[in-house]
Amino acid sequence: MAGSTIGTIFRISTWGESHGKALGVVIDGCPAGLALSEADIQPYLDRRKPGQSKFTTPRKEADEIEILSGVFEGKTTGTPISMILYNTSQQSRDYSEIASYYRPGHADYTFDAKYGFRDYRGGGRSSGRETAARVAAGAVAIKLLKELGISFTAYTRSIGDIEISYENFDADEITNNMLYMPDKDASEKAGEYIEAISKEHDSIGGVIECRISGVPAGIGDPVFDKLDANLAKAVMSIGAVKGVEIGDGISVSKKKGSEDNDSFKLSSDNTIIKNTNHAGGILGGISDGSEILVRASFKATPSILKEQATVNKEGEEISVSIKGRHDPVIVPRAVVVVEAMTAITILDSILINMSSTIDNIKAFYDK
Repeated sequence: MAGSTIGTIFRISTWGESHGKALGVVIDGCPAGLALSEADIQPYLDRRKPGQSKFTTPRKEADEIEILSGVFEGKTTGTPISMILYNTSQQSRDYSEIASYYRPGHADYTFDAKYGFRDYRGGGRSSGRETAARVAAGAVAIKLLKELGISFTAYTRSIGDIEISYENFDADEITNNMLYMPDKDASEKAGEYIEAISKEHDSIGGVIECRISGVPAGIGDPVFDKLDANLAKAVMSIGAVKGVEIGDGISVSKKKGSEDNDSFKLSSDNTIIKNTNHAGGILGGISDGSEILVRASFKATPSILKEQATVNKEGEEISVSIKGRHDPVIVPRAVVVVEAMTAITILDSILINMSSTIDNIKAFYDK
């Protein structure tokens, strides 16, 4: 199976299945000398792990990370970093029934069409559980980027049609509620909505935003490796994502050029800055020094108890009700996944940029 690796210099490969013995990630290209331990990574996995609240699947996984290689005496060695997460709460019997039919909204049919075979236990590689490995890698990228003064603020923007108010935006509130919303009032309304949806044996989607501060101007490449294009690919690779926007996103299609263009000015220290940031910190595929804004739209969890029409492997039309342990909304647990994928992409782009000019190379090698 191809497609389990992303990145050019900071390159990650995830492995494992939802109901296999374990899953994990191998990171290649992490510079030597970064102080790193399991304690740096665990808090990010704790944000993603199941069983945290009534809004997530009751599947209980400790998601305790173990570093197998690439770290010696508390620092990265420059060699591949291999990390593992053991699965401890599989209930594969919950999925034995679905081996005979294709679940609506899942990758069951497409996996069969491509490979002639699929791991029906929770979806195998197409399961959202694979994202735990991404989060582990993202935690390493985030720590390295902190050394460069680059930080991330990721949160839930909306659940269904219930959106946060930017007038009430409070970054400290993000970790104070189970939905990771920076607006207490919106969080309470969204929570009530999710409970009502759950009683109907249904699920709901939402939108996640990630704000990246401290990225200098000049990161990214024109044409095919645009920074926004690579961010879109990285975030779109998260299983439940169906749309990615940068800055004002799709709303730019309704604006005049005079409304959408970000005019420039000089700051007090004569640095070029923008008056507005409709572009979301990226122009021509290259960072402009402003805050980078990435937005991801997540579909509703496809596994629901409500009856749905489908077809079985014998070609018969049937109705199904999906049993097992599932999230009524995937968005809260996915906030840290979006943060991880943006961090991996930003770090890789920064490392690539080190060789963009002869002056950069000479500055590094001239002693």
